[in-house]
Amino acid sequence: MDQADLPHARRAVVLVLGGSGFIGRHAVTALLARGAQVIIGSRQPGRIDRKLPEGALACLRRQARLEELQTPDDWAAALEGIDAVVNCVGILRQRGRETYQRVHHHAPAALAEACRQRQLRLIHVSALGLNHPARSRFLRSKVDGEAALRASGADWRIVRPSLLDGDGGYGALWIRRVAHWPIQLLPADAVGQIAALDVGELGEALAHLALRIETTTPDDRDREFDLGGPDQRTLSDYIAAIRRLHHDKPARCLRVPSLLARLGSHVCDLLHWTPFSFGHWELLRHDNCPQRNRLPELLGRAPRAIGAAPAGADMAATPSIHDDHEVAVMPAPMGE
Repeated sequence: MDQADLPHARRAVVLVLGGSGFIGRHAVTALLARGAQVIIGSRQPGRIDRKLPEGALACLRRQARLEELQTPDDWAAALEGIDAVVNCVGILRQRGRETYQRVHHHAPAALAEACRQRQLRLIHVSALGLNHPARSRFLRSKVDGEAALRASGADWRIVRPSLLDGDGGYGALWIRRVAHWPIQLLPADAVGQIAALDVGELGEALAHLALRIETTTPDDRDREFDLGGPDQRTLSDYIAAIRRLHHDKPARCLRVPSLLARLGSHVCDLLHWTPFSFGHWELLRHDNCPQRNRLPELLGRAPRAIGAAPAGADMAATPSIHDDHEVAVMPAPMGE
């Protein structure tokens, strides 16, 4: 049961951190559709009008710079009058005080403690593929952030989506660009499979978790949600499926040796160029599909397939670049 099922109840007030980002604005849309009152948390709340869906322009806004919110007391103003929090914030690369540990670990840990003190529900967007050993500081900070939530004693939920598809996503934009190229360079050891899902359906799942009324306290295993679409493919097969929507002729795929691909990921990190990073290079070497896909459970239906043209949809629409300060990074080289 969610907010839409409770017409006589007080409207739930949900703070969406990163609410103008790729994931966040879809969570905002889904929450508004269910009758919730949404407050948008953003680094620059006065400069996000162009990023918000039309129905969200009237939402209240609060400044939230996670690199500065490092203790439970730091969160007091942001959580005033809130019933639940959806944290969609993540950084692809570090900038000054915005480090992986501050944004992905220390801030969510402090937020979880603040939510525990106030008895608020916390929905935290993380990433698939964290069960494999990793040297990337990005991945290790995600692992640390999840561990902090589990130890907090708060009413937490962890959501781990696979690669996301949809307009407005930095990674989705790059995948669509690459799909059009007649020659494509992909790491030779990118043999892991992904289960791409629609970002709008992720937004629906987050809204459902934020508003769901539960009569019993779930155990830790039931608080973690791995989400994916219905199809499992390697990255090359996924890009080929996207290409088939626009081109009859397949592209030529050149496999980049592992060492060169790894060096290239470090160069991309250094220059802040493309979504490809060292952490994503590590993730691509393993499967990043849900062992237990809980997306159908949260949607109440089967998720839609990605790479098949839906009726009446303009799959050629070009999404815009987003601000990666307000987007949780997904476990694929083109993820958000």
